[in-house]
Amino acid sequence: MFFLLSKVLDFALLPTVWLVALLIAALVARPPRQRRWLVAALVLTLLSTNPFLANELLLAWEQPPVALAALPRHADAAVLLTGITSVNKSPHDRVYLGPGADRLTNALWLYRAGRVRRIIISGGSGTVKTAAHTEASDLATLLRLAGVPNSAILLEDQSRNTRENALFTQKLVVARPELDTLILVTSAFHQRRAMGCFAKVGLHPISFPAGYRSADRRLSPDAWLVPSPEAMVNISLLVHEITGWLTYKVLGYL
Repeated sequence: MFFLLSKVLDFALLPTVWLVALLIAALVARPPRQRRWLVAALVLTLLSTNPFLANELLLAWEQPPVALAALPRHADAAVLLTGITSVNKSPHDRVYLGPGADRLTNALWLYRAGRVRRIIISGGSGTVKTAAHTEASDLATLLRLAGVPNSAILLEDQSRNTRENALFTQKLVVARPELDTLILVTSAFHQRRAMGCFAKVGLHPISFPAGYRSADRRLSPDAWLVPSPEAMVNISLLVHEITGWLTYKVLGYL
């Protein structure tokens, strides 16, 4: 039930949904109020497509990068959270990577640099319908193609959200006493919620954010004045993540 409700809440809070709702309200309203709805739609459009504002919000929410030198010399495993592949795209003879693929490359980098001995991939499918295969299996395929041996890859392919990522990974780790020091690799915007969920189940991994959506601060006129559809995408992402964080906090998952 929580899984379905979270999907509905995500949809209801999207800036694009609000924009359409305001435009519909302007169409059906009488002239005295029509102008107000149109002004509200214009303000929402200007704010949600402003690249400077979107980047500032990302910089404030995303967890800062962690230097490789700040990590332990040899951790037992990197925990790689999924959410970066499309499991419903056919044909199903390949892996379709989406935004946030730095999660995969950063986990691979840690392994290749000798900073972790294994990679735990955590994630089943975040879709409502049954998927042809899991995201964890997709990323395991890519890691094997990159030369990571099967013996160094552990799969947790049942979870559908961050809460379950933590719960099922905890069960996997408990069954393997040799897995003590963990490094959690997920997108920088998602790291805050993920670390909280893992701490709640008794795991205290080292944070290693990846997949940054923010860029270095720019004060050029185009950053202020030129609307960007990517800005609306990033603000929608932040709305989703902050709503998720607050919901998890209320439910006691953090």
